[in-house]
Amino acid sequence: MSYSDGLNPQQAEAVVHGDGPLVVFAGAGSGKTRVITHRVAHLVGERGFRPWRILAVTFTNKAAREMRERLGALLGAQARDLWVGTFHATCARLMRLHAEQIGVRRDFVIYDDSDQKAMVTRIVRDLKIDERRYPPRRLQAEINRAKQEALGPERYQAGNPFEAVAQQVYNAYHKRMTESGALDFGDLIFRLVDAMGKNPELLHDLQGRFDHVLVDEYQDTNHVQYLLIHRLCAAHQNLCVVGDDDQSIYRWRGADRRNILDFTRHFPAARLIKLEQNYRSTKRILRAANAVVSRNVDREEKRLWTDNEAGAPVTVMACGDERDEAALLVSAMKMLLEAGYARRELALLYRTHAQARVFEENLRFAELPYRVVGGVRFYDRAEVKDLLAYLRLLHNPDDDVSLLRVINTPTRGIGKTTVGRLLEQAARSGISVHRALELSASESVHSAGAKKALGRFAALLGSLRAQLAEGAGPADLAQAVLEESGYREQLEAEDSPEADARIENLQEVVGSMVEFERDAEEPTLASFLELVTLETEADRAEDGDVITLMTVHAAKGLEFPVVMVAGLEEDTFPHKNATQFEDPEAIEEERRLAYVAFTRAEQRLFLSHAERRTLYGQTHDCIPSRFLDEIPAEELEHVGGRARRRSRPAPSRDRAWGTGGWGLDSAGGSGRAGSSVGAAAGDSYVDHSEVSDVGEVELRRGMRVRHRKFGVGQVSAVSPGVPPQVTVVFPGWGEKTLVSSYLEPA
Repeated sequence: MSYSDGLNPQQAEAVVHGDGPLVVFAGAGSGKTRVITHRVAHLVGERGFRPWRILAVTFTNKAAREMRERLGALLGAQARDLWVGTFHATCARLMRLHAEQIGVRRDFVIYDDSDQKAMVTRIVRDLKIDERRYPPRRLQAEINRAKQEALGPERYQAGNPFEAVAQQVYNAYHKRMTESGALDFGDLIFRLVDAMGKNPELLHDLQGRFDHVLVDEYQDTNHVQYLLIHRLCAAHQNLCVVGDDDQSIYRWRGADRRNILDFTRHFPAARLIKLEQNYRSTKRILRAANAVVSRNVDREEKRLWTDNEAGAPVTVMACGDERDEAALLVSAMKMLLEAGYARRELALLYRTHAQARVFEENLRFAELPYRVVGGVRFYDRAEVKDLLAYLRLLHNPDDDVSLLRVINTPTRGIGKTTVGRLLEQAARSGISVHRALELSASESVHSAGAKKALGRFAALLGSLRAQLAEGAGPADLAQAVLEESGYREQLEAEDSPEADARIENLQEVVGSMVEFERDAEEPTLASFLELVTLETEADRAEDGDVITLMTVHAAKGLEFPVVMVAGLEEDTFPHKNATQFEDPEAIEEERRLAYVAFTRAEQRLFLSHAERRTLYGQTHDCIPSRFLDEIPAEELEHVGGRARRRSRPAPSRDRAWGTGGWGLDSAGGSGRAGSSVGAAAGDSYVDHSEVSDVGEVELRRGMRVRHRKFGVGQVSAVSPGVPPQVTVVFPGWGEKTLVSSYLEPA
């Protein structure tokens, strides 16, 4: 078998490329994951490289899992020996293997964003820095930025008063993290890269570990990731990178698309291949997306094409305001569901999280299940973090952040004064808080009651740590924490629905540990803690037949049969941070963001804009986005007025929905591929605002009705008359009294 069989010529060329550097510009939906996995299979199955000497890195656990699954299907048992993972997970694994050479503890714990912020906040307070002038969150971001630029505390140079404070905090932070045996996300890559630059023996060992390195989404790499990859491959230059500069949308978090654009300059012998055939979207969607992104100047020239059908026109919806927009898009969703789509096939994208609220209100009222990607992460819920803090403390007693989180959780009589004295003792003696806890029985600064409470807590930790030493697995240890700490007992005593939900969440964690112990290669507590800490938002797309709401940034790497992009207005999308000063680089990134949004759609793409929008408590008039003006008119169908970028949309009261108004029965094709959408589906959204026959339907209190502007609401009162007056409660609009002829049954 040849692993290039069934691929198009460009894909096959990338797969069978021999040794030496290779850069693959892979347009949206062009099969880049297939190219990477088939190239790995080719290297192992046809060229004979040992699988444990192949490294493939990507950005999310979800992408890494998909890669491993595909490689398992291609290579069978050999796939288990491949190094496939995210940047962070790969570096964590290498750091544990080379801990002594790098200068870290082999049992280091990994701090997530909130743990890191807690540490920075504690340092700011210890140093008596004004938190209003120098917010801990901003100092945290500056420390992370420095690590992305491969700047340790000794190389960080302050150029202004804020950076001078950041330098002071960074030095203290580095010292505290080392004492705690902890690393944050940035450390996982930076500390490894830094050690490779300082330790020739480590550099030699790591450069000899892999024969071939493959990197997915290379346009999203930052400077320290760039250094990592180049140092790993410096000796053999067997580096294959795959990405798309047109999908580079993370500049704000350090990503540098010059890494892929300048690849042939960094590696003059590199082969360059472009994947331009799209297997995902219709011709019209691709033409719309290409028309927008091709306006960017600084890009690798490419143009996506597809053998897929032309498809329906891109629907542009002009709305009165954000409530009108939400009502219309939810109405469109209901029509699509009637046409045969499943809820999980529909996605609503927006530029900022603040736009989601009004859509949620309308979806709840319409009784359409949905999920918002970007809500509270399961492992970020308070009760889950409490349990994980106990477990991390058992794994590493010097983890001060975890100890301070649970020292009085559940309540055990250890107050702020006692904790403050522990912290003072730890700082004065240069020891961890845990060591100060062990010495607390002999400290005269503590009251008798405090000593007793601290002693009970120390004994609890000692008992649990003994169980860990005796070989207790993660699930048994978690159960012991919940029982022996009194955490479960406290929740059960609350006897409330909220407490019951917290208990269920904790049991879910224990259940996930049972599954982990069954499936993991190394079912240890350390491995489990690393797994849950490194999980990202993109890794947890929940299953279930629900409509998905998310920002465009969160949608990258996903695809849906139907995509709706809301808020296509100047200052919303493109965002005001780009439009305010007409920053060319920022505008180009916004245009790439629109390209990403449009190319998530497989069959149908809806774009909406409002005449007025209220965000953050302020209402302002809107101008349709320049991106709408850049799409060729022949690719669009306009609903609610043919508003162009520098003109105003038609008022919503002038809108008339015909049976073809949603494009479901247009020449471009029906809404659901392979399905037949009859007239009833279109008729269900005819605007009856200027006819009276709807008044002949008996309207009753509690009945659900639809209005062309306010959406779906519930009748609260009916007053006799010709026509009758009906009072309706609309989500987001409140109570409205209307004549019955302006309503239709929902």
